[in-house]
Amino acid sequence: MSLSPSAVPLLIDWYRQNRRDLPWRQSRDPYRVLVSEIMLQQTRVEAVIGYYKRFLTALPDIQALANAPEEQLLKLWEGLGYYSRVRNLQKAAQVIMAEHGGVFPSDYDKILALPGIGDYTAGAIASICFDQPAPAVDGNVLRVLSRLTDDNTPIDTPAFKKSAREALEKIYPDRAGDFTQALMELGATLCGPNREPQCESCPCRAFC
Repeated sequence: MSLSPSAVPLLIDWYRQNRRDLPWRQSRDPYRVLVSEIMLQQTRVEAVIGYYKRFLTALPDIQALANAPEEQLLKLWEGLGYYSRVRNLQKAAQVIMAEHGGVFPSDYDKILALPGIGDYTAGAIASICFDQPAPAVDGNVLRVLSRLTDDNTPIDTPAFKKSAREALEKIYPDRAGDFTQALMELGATLCGPNREPQCESCPCRAFC
C-alpha cells in the first residue's frame, strides 16, 4: 500500500475547517482523550457526549479515577455497557499513579502497556496528545485507506492493518494529532460505512 504525501496537508486543512465540535477535542489532556476513546469503543458519538461530560465532572483527573469506589464508577458508566471497559480504565489510572507518579506516559509503548489499551487507543493518545507519529488505525481509517488506494484486500485482516500502519508511518507529519483526527473524521463523515461516500466534498478526491 502506498499513500500520497499530498494527502497530509489537504486532510489537515479540511479537518480544521470542517471538524465536528466534540467535547473531547477541546483539550489535548491525555486523561480526557483516554476517557473519550474508551467510551467511544462500540458506542455512537451522540450517546457518549453526555456520559463523557458527567464522568469528567465527577472524576476530573487520573487520581480521582484511580481512587473512585466501584459503586460510583459503575453508576457513572451505567447505560454504556461493556463494564470491563471502565474497570480497565480505572486499572490504567491506578498503574499511572503507582508506576508513573501520576503523570500520563508519553511514550507509545508505555501507553500500550496500560490495562485495556490496544494499538488503536495507544496510537490515538500518542499522536493527539504528544504529536508522536503513531497511527491510530481503526475500522474507519482502514476503510478510508482501502478506498484511497483502491485496495480490495479485506480490511479486517491482520495483513491489511499492518500495511496500513506502515503506509501511514511513512507520511506522518509533525502535526501528528491533527492528521490522526483528520483520518478519523473523514472515515466517520464523508467516507462513512454502509453508504455511498460523499466524494464531491472529499479533500482527497483528486488522487483517490
